[in-house]
Amino acid sequence: MSPEAVIQRRLDAYNARDIGGFLALYSERIRVFRPPNVEPVIVGKAAFGDFYASKRFNKESLHAELLNRIVLGNKVVDHERISGVRDQPYEVLIVYEIVNDLIQCTWFFVAD
Repeated sequence: MSPEAVIQRRLDAYNARDIGGFLALYSERIRVFRPPNVEPVIVGKAAFGDFYASKRFNKESLHAELLNRIVLGNKVVDHERISGVRDQPYEVLIVYEIVNDLIQCTWFFVAD
């Protein structure tokens, strides 16, 4: 599966709040970074799944709108507008690193 296909499946599962389909696309050793922090804020699929189950997929109006996507080798960069988490929609830039058809690392940048 191409890196872009992995990330599109991830977006589709996110919008469907399909936790099983969503987590199936991530490595057991997923690391999530939120720059400027240099240390990961989430490490491991169990912690990652707990975060999304309790802080995202439980929100009825959760939705991510893809605004732009760039693919470069095994890296995919998505610019998204997220609704249903905060009072107002907000934009994020997410960099994904895909290895062996699984997301290994993500870097989340949130617009101020």
